[in-house]
Amino acid sequence: MSTLVKIAVLLIINSFIVSAKEQNNYSIKVNIEEVKSNEGKVLIALYDAKQDFLSKSFKSTKGAITDNTCEFTFNNLPPGVYAVSIFHDENNNGKLDSNFLGIPKEDYGCSNGATGFMGRPKWEDAKFELKSDKTVTITL
Repeated sequence: MSTLVKIAVLLIINSFIVSAKEQNNYSIKVNIEEVKSNEGKVLIALYDAKQDFLSKSFKSTKGAITDNTCEFTFNNLPPGVYAVSIFHDENNNGKLDSNFLGIPKEDYGCSNGATGFMGRPKWEDAKFELKSDKTVTITL
């Protein structure tokens, strides 16, 4: 009988731990405004580390464009530092097209309105701290 009580107590404690962990997770809602057209998709990437920014996303998705806007929510994220980048894949080929100089031909953007000067946007300009649910708006 005491073994059964111990198992029940462990299960109850475990459910409290899982519940506490879920309560500390948040969401990031990404709103993309003023998309040039409704053609193609918007590729949305979420980064959780400086060394991965613009190269290896933590989470990513493709969003449909309606009325020149797109919206997506990343759920169940632990508190931390994140950045978002997006681009309008107008021709739906899965990549950010650029000209012969490497300048993007498709619209793109990052959280905090980060833009690069003579290069890519920087993590320091795009990052934000997640300690409650957050909405990020990127205007193209």
